[in-house]
Amino acid sequence: MKKLNGTNKINIAVFISGKGSNLKNLIKHSYAYNSKFRISLIITDNSKALGLKFAKKFHIKKKIVNFDNTKLVEKNLVMFLKRNKISLICLAGFMRILSKKFIKNFNGKILNIHPSLLPKYKGLNTHKRAIKNKEKFSGCTVHLVNSKLDSGKIILQKKVKIFKKDTPKSLALRILVQEHALYPKAVKKILANL
Repeated sequence: MKKLNGTNKINIAVFISGKGSNLKNLIKHSYAYNSKFRISLIITDNSKALGLKFAKKFHIKKKIVNFDNTKLVEKNLVMFLKRNKISLICLAGFMRILSKKFIKNFNGKILNIHPSLLPKYKGLNTHKRAIKNKEKFSGCTVHLVNSKLDSGKIILQKKVKIFKKDTPKSLALRILVQEHALYPKAVKKILANL
């Protein structure tokens, strides 16, 4: 990959399904003086995703994708991403599992942020499960995406203490603060090796 100058930033697509708080945070970091990336695309499987408002607010191209025919949709999506010169995909609350074939097209260039200390608590309801099992810590993990759910190589993690009075909601809010700190660092780390 070419050396970056002021205008030559790496193009990132962010995939969302909901509120887009990690998307908003990555956009904010992309505007930083020394940022090496720009958010060029927002992809969602949910036409009502609240995070779509950031596409309008920050003038970012968006694409709403209907996954009814996954094979065809993913094929078209790969072409669309390549046409837009996307070098890295960041999953941020994207609630779909991408196929092996799709992942292979962007091998080592898809990141996900997960609200637990992987390999513990893959999948959903992570905070509820961690509290129920009386864990002392939870946290968040940025990892590479492979064909197994939440199982790719770990890039960065951040521990968060679980308090006795914690509910899944209170724990989720504290972990989200750490997600916002961790994701841009992980992106920077990956971009350094692209």
